[in-house]
Amino acid sequence: MAQITETQVLEALSEVMDPELNKSLVSLNMIRDVLIEESNVRFSLILTTSACPLKKQIEDSARVAVEAIAGVGTVIIDMGAEVPKAKGLPDKKAIPGIKNIIAVASGKGGVGKSTVAVNLALSLSKEGAAVGILDADVFGPSVPMMMGVHEQPQSTEDEKIIPIKSNGIEIMSVGFMLDEETPLIWRGPLVMQLVKQFLTGVVWGELDYLVIDLPPGTGDVQLTLVQTVPVTGVVIVTTPQDIALLDARRAIKMFGEVNVPIIGIAENMSYFVCPHCSEKTEIFSHGGGEKTSERYNVPLLGHIPLDPSIREGGDSGSPIVVAEPDSVQAKAIAEIAGRVAARISVLDLEESTEESAEGAEA
Repeated sequence: MAQITETQVLEALSEVMDPELNKSLVSLNMIRDVLIEESNVRFSLILTTSACPLKKQIEDSARVAVEAIAGVGTVIIDMGAEVPKAKGLPDKKAIPGIKNIIAVASGKGGVGKSTVAVNLALSLSKEGAAVGILDADVFGPSVPMMMGVHEQPQSTEDEKIIPIKSNGIEIMSVGFMLDEETPLIWRGPLVMQLVKQFLTGVVWGELDYLVIDLPPGTGDVQLTLVQTVPVTGVVIVTTPQDIALLDARRAIKMFGEVNVPIIGIAENMSYFVCPHCSEKTEIFSHGGGEKTSERYNVPLLGHIPLDPSIREGGDSGSPIVVAEPDSVQAKAIAEIAGRVAARISVLDLEESTEESAEGAEA
């Protein structure tokens, strides 16, 4: 019987495409450590994110491709993930150790932006990613309450702030430094200085994703963020009602004007399912997220139902993806998190491809 070779294995796997990135696993350097012992083949398949929603599909396709090689018996695949680092713009200084910055924004308040940001961060962390969350909503910080954290952060000898860790993620918020009933009465320049301090003066460590919960609207905090650090992309949170969608469209246009990619739209409070009869009611209209997605050519990441348990989880400091991970609501958010991670992989690949093309032209 002819000896199976590594070249045969790689040739077979070069026909397997990553559905999101539309390139072969071999060309993306996802195949590592090929080991062949008689008829047994073992290799590592390294995805671009641990939250990949298509990981089972990719694994199955790779297995089928190798099993089709004549003489192959057992195929063992060691699954792993390495989140690529966003390249960013040359005039913006990256935060040391942070590979990707995800801004979560909304055109108006009351659409559940912070709830989505917190549960998005936790969902990414549950899939194995290293995640932090920065509460940049300086006038209405809610992340401490939602995460059930009520302590003040410590600082290093060189006066860097040490974020507080809870549920596996690093957390920083101005809410840690204020009494719950104390308002922050600051003008724009001071707010901008505080945001810069949170971005560059916090010991975040090594993170795959830093999720930033922005205040509603398109003001000083948003502009300070995009002018200070390279933002990988932004998730726009909206509800189906017309007034929320109108403001969401303004946010999409604002981030487009400052060259920040739109990762996609998350439609919150999309519908309510009666717990008694299971009837689905679309309280805040229907189809707005889809129309906005099509109009601005940005992905619709998913729909999150309106449910009291989501609100209760935020109020009690036990977010829905932690308190009820198997619920319909938590699964909807987890699917959105997977699509966010996949979209970031695409954006990072596009940046790398553009840089390679520019280098070749030079």
